[in-house]
Amino acid sequence: MLRIGCVFVAYFTIHILRISQDVYVNEKEAYEAYRSYGYNLGFSVRKDHHSYWPNSRNLKSKDFVCSKAGFKKLPDLNIQRKYRRSDTRTGCPAMVRFTVDEAGYWKVKKFIENHNHDLPRPEDRHLLRSCRNMCDEKASVLKAMTDAGIRTIDAFSFLADEVGGVENIGFTRRDAYNFIQKIKRAGDTNTLIELFKERQLNDNMFSWDVQKDEFDRLLNFFWVDAIGKIDYDCFGDVVIFYTSYRLNKYNLVCAPFVGVNNHWQNILLGVTFLSEENIESFIWVFTTFVRMMGDKQPITIYTDQDQAMARAIEVALPHSRHRLCQWHIRKKAPSKVSCYNTNNKVKGLFNKCLSRCDSEEEFENAWAELIIQGNLQDHVWLQDLYRIRNKWSTAFNKDYFSMDILSTQLQGVGVMSVELESSDSSKFFVYYTETKDHSKPWVVDFDAQNGNIQCSCRKFETMGLLCSHCIIVLRQMVFGKIPEKYLLLRW
Repeated sequence: MLRIGCVFVAYFTIHILRISQDVYVNEKEAYEAYRSYGYNLGFSVRKDHHSYWPNSRNLKSKDFVCSKAGFKKLPDLNIQRKYRRSDTRTGCPAMVRFTVDEAGYWKVKKFIENHNHDLPRPEDRHLLRSCRNMCDEKASVLKAMTDAGIRTIDAFSFLADEVGGVENIGFTRRDAYNFIQKIKRAGDTNTLIELFKERQLNDNMFSWDVQKDEFDRLLNFFWVDAIGKIDYDCFGDVVIFYTSYRLNKYNLVCAPFVGVNNHWQNILLGVTFLSEENIESFIWVFTTFVRMMGDKQPITIYTDQDQAMARAIEVALPHSRHRLCQWHIRKKAPSKVSCYNTNNKVKGLFNKCLSRCDSEEEFENAWAELIIQGNLQDHVWLQDLYRIRNKWSTAFNKDYFSMDILSTQLQGVGVMSVELESSDSSKFFVYYTETKDHSKPWVVDFDAQNGNIQCSCRKFETMGLLCSHCIIVLRQMVFGKIPEKYLLLRW
């Protein structure tokens, strides 16, 4: 056993000396030498820092390090992610630094061989990432076999048997699946683009666009047809965008743009598929959507509570009012606020802050009471929610057209009473007859000369429909018809 250990140490001592003393003509040779050393010892290699000669783009030095070198940045816990990868780095010091002279020759300047982590067993070394590579010959055989109808797993097993086992094939079963999937996706991408082109020939209003990465791989795509464009021209003032659906086959997110027509029916305005839910993807899709819709931005756009989406809207839709879906907030509340389900007072105040406050002042009072009732002064989730209150509470959006999608105010005219508040018949208080809560009337201002009427509920401003409070005042004043300015073409 001692002799074997001595032979092992001697072998790697010679290997280290050879790397340190050899001269390489390019980066590929230098990297391959250190990668081969890493494979024999049992660690994966990655490229790290580099420097250039002054006033030049020629390399002066280059570091290759153990894959466990350094540490990843601490994740931002405020950014919601569907999953988080575990950190396997240990700050390993093992590395090699090559210097490159002006003639382009690579020599070792610094070499650290010690690792601060366990190395894999010899039979597991073929799994190291930097040691896996699919040569052209094996790739060609794999493709030919799968094209002939042979399953990928069977083709991989055949290649492994040919070379004496999976440890000698040079890549893993997952690599084989990814390779075949990449080929299929490229074929499906071309088919999709041809389908878009054919559709455009039959519908001159059909528009589409795709986004690819630097390797010409499809990232995102969007399309809209003639009906979607016409509907957006009429009903594009309020848009709902959500990313609730994902395709299993390609792991793409399906995100439709949805509007509401004059019959309160959902209408499809356009569809996009995204490979990543990040800021860059959202900026691309929002910019593309507006461009294909004649550079017309919606007045209000509803989304879920996604931080990347919010930042993209600030960039791509600066003139649109961003609103958050209250359904998602209500759904999270029970798991985020422990006393939500046990304290009815807290639950009632939370729901009031969402959509039953008629002014910002009323919201602030209700929110302050909510915090006190639940003893929630240090609650981080509620603090974050409060900072973006203008995006989810109706109290802060009375002056923006939003179709009042979240409102439940559907009471009729017949259950109200009107009281004249001013001597010149310009201000009225409207109450519900059943409750007659005189502490909270609806205030209606009316100018008979100009036909202007406005209610404190702001229903016309947010929804484009004159509220029942205004209508009952017009009836009280025997005003013959609703002024045409309050009959929007949209409805």
